[in-house]
Amino acid sequence: MYSRKGAGPSKDSSYRTDTEVHDGYTEQQQQQYTKYLKKLKNDFDETWCKRAKLNMDFTELERIKTLGTGAFGRVVLLKHSKSYKLYAMKVLEKEKIVKMKQVEHTLYEKRILEAIRFPFTVCMEFSFKDNSCIYFIMPFVPGGEMFTHLRRMGKFEEPLAKFYASQVILALEYLHFCNLVYRDLKPENILIDKSGYLKITDFGFCKILQGRTWTLCGTPEYLAPELILSKGYGFSVDWWSFGVLLFEMNAGYPPFYANDPMKTYEKIVSGKYRCPSSFNSDLRDLIRNILQVDISHRYGVMKNGVMDYKNHKWFKGIEWESILNCRTQPPFVPKYRGPGDTTNFDRYEEETITPASHCLFEAEFYDF
Repeated sequence: MYSRKGAGPSKDSSYRTDTEVHDGYTEQQQQQYTKYLKKLKNDFDETWCKRAKLNMDFTELERIKTLGTGAFGRVVLLKHSKSYKLYAMKVLEKEKIVKMKQVEHTLYEKRILEAIRFPFTVCMEFSFKDNSCIYFIMPFVPGGEMFTHLRRMGKFEEPLAKFYASQVILALEYLHFCNLVYRDLKPENILIDKSGYLKITDFGFCKILQGRTWTLCGTPEYLAPELILSKGYGFSVDWWSFGVLLFEMNAGYPPFYANDPMKTYEKIVSGKYRCPSSFNSDLRDLIRNILQVDISHRYGVMKNGVMDYKNHKWFKGIEWESILNCRTQPPFVPKYRGPGDTTNFDRYEEETITPASHCLFEAEFYDF
């Protein structure tokens, strides 16, 4: 749910190109960037095959307060007693994971969080387990959820929506290049960094994909038609969800919604929606090309891949390499009063985490 690794790539890992900057994105720029993505994928593959090493004492972490709650547990703000560094700890109760039949997804999430390293995705620093729970420990992202800011503002002004959208595109491009399908893109799963850049979080539904998969998972308003219809699907579902996100950022509400989830599904499968009058022609054209029920006509999975996004008129003026290296000035920066400030998160009642006297579900979490 929560976390982060620095405000952006380090000087050593920043993507650099000697190519002249043009309006839009050239084939030469994309070829150079693909080489960089190959390096990132090699790093991912190497880490995926390794057993993570623990180099922190759990007793050195001081619990401060709850940042959020979910179906399997909660997210808690921690402070390291010696370094004073802040972390977000995702606490997952073994019993709830087993009851919901999410053991495989949870173990997968751990390995993915340990292996991914990209400016706009979270990552894992440490993990623990005790008799009752498992713990994912990640850097604290103090800006809160995109969902919170979207509700406060009503909708995002176009420059801000464009700024966020470009980062999501780059993040999905990276994940797909690593053969990862994300499957849960929505404002609640995007955190805003103190510098104003974003981090995609909560990889509970993410998996390595070779070919197609049939699992029904995600959030009703964001599900792709092929997923609902159990046709078998691939990376196309993430691009559909991106189209829904793009619409919601600019409108303040999703394109497909009903009080009954089944009615929501009917609207999605029909592909019928109405754009607000505030949408300009370029934005309408972009959304129309993403929210295509026929995946052979959907941006992101067509012949040109992400180039259909990078060269679309709506993204005119976006310097993709500047975005990647976090050098573009964000249109909005969350209020942040200093280390430990949690005003961008809702308040929750605190609960004591008391491990059981004996190890629960030891076999299920043996490989954790």
